[in-house]
Amino acid sequence: ALTVRFITRRFIGDYDPTLEMIYRHMAVMDGEMVHFEILDTAGQEEDSLQIEEKIKWGDGFAVVYSVTDRCSFDEVMRLCFLINHIHASPKRSGGSEQPPVVIVANKKDLQFDRMVSTQDGENLSKALKLPFYEIS
Repeated sequence: ALTVRFITRRFIGDYDPTLEMIYRHMAVMDGEMVHFEILDTAGQEEDSLQIEEKIKWGDGFAVVYSVTDRCSFDEVMRLCFLINHIHASPKRSGGSEQPPVVIVANKKDLQFDRMVSTQDGENLSKALKLPFYEIS
């Protein structure tokens, strides 16, 4: 839903979060036209090889978790470690430069269903030295 909102500037209520999709989009950023290819993985990976291939594919990452799902928050550190490890690999061309990564807490409007505090997200982002945003 986050990706669809970014591309369409609208919230789509009938969105299937289990579908993996690649979205292509152009936008002006800092006065420059930028072409995006966004892989929305839907977080359904069970096989570590699948996860690694998707991380190799990306040039930047938004690691998103739901504030209403503690398990999704618990995956953030592992995914950030994998991104760092895979992109630092000597097998990767230009492997010394790390890709941009941000941690995004979604569903902040669902206060009554919250299982992960803002402080938890901020503490994790400080520990990983990554930017943190809490959104709806």
